[in-house]
Amino acid sequence: MSDPVLLGPGEGEEIGRLAIKAGYPEVVVTESRYEAGAHGPDLHIHRHHADAFWLLDGQLSFQVGPDHREVVLGAGSFVLVPPEVVHTFENRGHDDARFLNFHAPGVGFDEYLRSGFKAPFDQHDPPADGGRPGSEVIVRAPGEGERVAVGPTEGVIKIGGSDALGSLAVLETTVGPGFHGPVLHRHGEMLDSFYVLDGTLNLRLDDDNVEAPAGSYAVAPPGTAHTFSNAGDDPVRVLNVFAPGGFEQYLKELAAEGGPADPARMAAIASKYDFAAV
Repeated sequence: MSDPVLLGPGEGEEIGRLAIKAGYPEVVVTESRYEAGAHGPDLHIHRHHADAFWLLDGQLSFQVGPDHREVVLGAGSFVLVPPEVVHTFENRGHDDARFLNFHAPGVGFDEYLRSGFKAPFDQHDPPADGGRPGSEVIVRAPGEGERVAVGPTEGVIKIGGSDALGSLAVLETTVGPGFHGPVLHRHGEMLDSFYVLDGTLNLRLDDDNVEAPAGSYAVAPPGTAHTFSNAGDDPVRVLNVFAPGGFEQYLKELAAEGGPADPARMAAIASKYDFAAV
């Protein structure tokens, strides 16, 4: 079992203009900064994993599909590229672009970066037929997605277990003041992680109680006892990333019941979705 990780703002294993925030079989997460005019990799496909991006600052232009259709993302936007879809990206804006990149499953993307792009990796030239259509790419503008509310906390599901390979779920969650969170728990197969966008999130990671300010990233690998809460007076905005996806179904079911966020009821519903109270 891997140990939990908490990285402060700007922390991570730096390689060029990116930092590796998490490198696990379930997902590899990086944070990058591209200056104006910077280009990503050549047009390519992945065959065995999904590639996703969350824009923190600035703007990125993506080219996707056989016709290289352009998709422009601004801050707060999200895009997921399924396997077999040709894609690349660049910063055509005037300011730096800062973004999170998720490869799920991880398929060794972290080792590929460490090797200077020489280690074997699931990245291939565009196929002769152009690959799958760009219409399969999932784009979510700021605020778009399925909304779920649990007590004083509201989430927007960007993608889940029914999208692409089902290897990733991403929720933009606003944790209300005084929210005590779920009971201390573990996941058997799923990695749970939290990138704090605004505010300070309170976390329990195994035996440690920690505070995660904006820009922090916390990872609870499978088997880690963890929970989260908001002990402050202001909302905390968090990007909650699960790998693989599917746990968002618990939130949908809980939200459908309505009423206050009772920890015992939350645990009872969650137990159907790779959740074991500690």
